[in-house]
Amino acid sequence: MSARRAPSESGGVPTARVVPPFDPELSVVLAAMGKEPGESVTPRNLAARQERDAAARPRPTIEDLRADGRFEVAELCVPGPPDGPDVTLVSARPAGLTGPLPLLYYMHGGAMIMGNAWSVLPRILREWALPLELAVISVEYRLAPRTQYPGPLEDCYAGLVWAAGHAAELDIDADRVIIGGKSAGGGLAAALALLARDRGGPVPLGQLLLCPMLDDRDSTFSSHQMSGLGTWDLTSNATAWQALLGERYGAADLPPYAAPARATDLSGLPPAYIEVGSAEMFRDEDVAYANAIWQAGGRAELHVWPGACHGFDSLAPRAALSQDARDARTRWLRRVLA
Repeated sequence: MSARRAPSESGGVPTARVVPPFDPELSVVLAAMGKEPGESVTPRNLAARQERDAAARPRPTIEDLRADGRFEVAELCVPGPPDGPDVTLVSARPAGLTGPLPLLYYMHGGAMIMGNAWSVLPRILREWALPLELAVISVEYRLAPRTQYPGPLEDCYAGLVWAAGHAAELDIDADRVIIGGKSAGGGLAAALALLARDRGGPVPLGQLLLCPMLDDRDSTFSSHQMSGLGTWDLTSNATAWQALLGERYGAADLPPYAAPARATDLSGLPPAYIEVGSAEMFRDEDVAYANAIWQAGGRAELHVWPGACHGFDSLAPRAALSQDARDARTRWLRRVLA
């Protein structure tokens, strides 16, 4: 443990706060970024931040994703939720593989307010699709605040139902579908598992939850302990939840599909892989979610990476900790698929 001085939650005189130290390799990267994370996302600057993200975030073309013929890639426009628009799914698989492949049905991160389905695919295809012989579908769900809950989740559910119903056409194995995502995408994957269970929808083989965004209440110890340190802070997180939930933000009767940490029944869910950093604000809500799955008699594999901040493996992909995390995810996927 180490003591750091950080801005108080009220923005007043800094107070001493005892926090877990960052991993040494991550500390170097964070120091290069500056002592504090970038400007917080607020309701006032949200639209500008979304425009900036859309312009700066990579959006590879279909030809880019095909990687000189190593992958078969297609954009699919499928029926969306009732009274909603069609949903775009980006489907990809290693070229030349025949027979039904297992499917990773993936939701991108971006706090529900940023990101796209294309940017996450190069890494997923390289690290998982090729070595594990997986098909991948990445979902282009609608973003908040233009589309609030339940719109983004319903987009993801509609795409999952369509994919499972068209398994033969897609040449995938509908009995070996893993749903997954990172950050906001991890929260959507957790919510999707709950929704599919309760609606009697497709039954996933597993759920891959990478530093998932689960709790709108921002009341955990870590959400305050780590705010203002690392890459994601309390103000930005509250802004994102408000954008998604609107007037429902913080409501006592918020359904668990909106914020999975609100769930009181975690029984009957597919096996979960949950990871989070010890030095990020989502730590306590993610650990609590794994514990709640165990208490409900379910299966969860929990990794709390020491000294990791939010998104650490993207921030410092060559760090030893990032490599260990990638290896652990791959081992879990291999075991579940076996």
